Amino acid sequence: MAGPAVSNLRQQQATRAVFFVAGLAMAAWAPLIPYAKARLGIDEGTLGLLLFCIAAGSMLAMPMAGRAIARFGCRVLILACAGAFCGVLPLMMLARTPLEMGAALLLFGAANGLLDVTMNAQAVIVERESGQARMSGFHGFYSLGSVAGAGGVSLMLAAGAGQLLAVGGVVALIALLTLPARSGLLSVRPSDSSGPGGAWRALAQPGLLFIAGLCFFIFMIEGAMLDWSAVLLHSQHGLAKDHAGLGYTLYAITVALARLWGDRLVNRLGRPRALGLGAGCAAAGLLAVVSFAEPGLALAGFALVGLGLANIVPVLFSSAGNHAGVPSSTALAAVTLVGYTGLLSGPALIGVVARHTGLPAAFSAGVVILLLVCASSRFIPFHRTQAMELS
Repeated sequence: MAGPAVSNLRQQQATRAVFFVAGLAMAAWAPLIPYAKARLGIDEGTLGLLLFCIAAGSMLAMPMAGRAIARFGCRVLILACAGAFCGVLPLMMLARTPLEMGAALLLFGAANGLLDVTMNAQAVIVERESGQARMSGFHGFYSLGSVAGAGGVSLMLAAGAGQLLAVGGVVALIALLTLPARSGLLSVRPSDSSGPGGAWRALAQPGLLFIAGLCFFIFMIEGAMLDWSAVLLHSQHGLAKDHAGLGYTLYAITVALARLWGDRLVNRLGRPRALGLGAGCAAAGLLAVVSFAEPGLALAGFALVGLGLANIVPVLFSSAGNHAGVPSSTALAAVTLVGYTGLLSGPALIGVVARHTGLPAAFSAGVVILLLVCASSRFIPFHRTQAMELS
């Protein structure tokens, strides 16, 4: 028994490294956006179109992820995506025209979307073989990678390092983390006979559609935290603009910390109860945000939202990846794609609602959604399936 246990431990370490790399690569781009805007000489509208290329690339790649994993295996795709990050990040700093930048961002988004599905497919197998909940911890390392990417690049730029030098540091770290992890990456080949469009057809399974719908709403609320929290704190709670970002900062910190401890919670309570508790906690936090005028209480509410939301997506992804009758990679591609749709559309929907009812009322809709998620948590299907095999 020692051999399989040691092997699974190595696989867990490799999976954590990959999640960290994914968060690192994506977040490293955020501090570089103003530099890219100035270098290209573009306005906000053009910048918005260019940034949409990342989302477009991700959403184009995700439906193909299941068949790609079936053909090449997780190890090959993860290494290919890491290599793509290492190649595309410098190209994004060298792009001199909007067309060049758009092409680079499209590739960047495609690598992100493919890696997102593939690393979660690996995580489902590693979690299943360990016999315990592991997904929250894996996603916690994504959060840590995001902090390292955004914080590290920001510090390097503030210290006077050039953009290429900062990106070079990120590329070196990606290589240093990915290459040693190769032995722990799985050659997973699902028995995927879904054919083209399999991710969409998988949603015909009522249980998987239910999970995907919950992912849509949770991702939508997460997108609102990113895009609207500072606006709400400034316009409704009187926080100065240079302090309004504290809400999202507290939210992000509690998400990372709660995910690192989330596996213990899930192992103790079980997935349905952990999800229900998280949704209830997030609803209470969001209610505090919209109910109290005192900025300190609103900030505490954002921290509570992060604490509650942190482990919902990992639980949903784990449930989707173990759904009976659907290969893990196909199921994860389906729910991730639907989740990203919520992430992209959520902030826009909140803007439309806020225009007619006000921002607090728009955020209050999130309280109702979270309470519905809490009430429906007991109905989430969780199956164990052998649809994916190690080779």
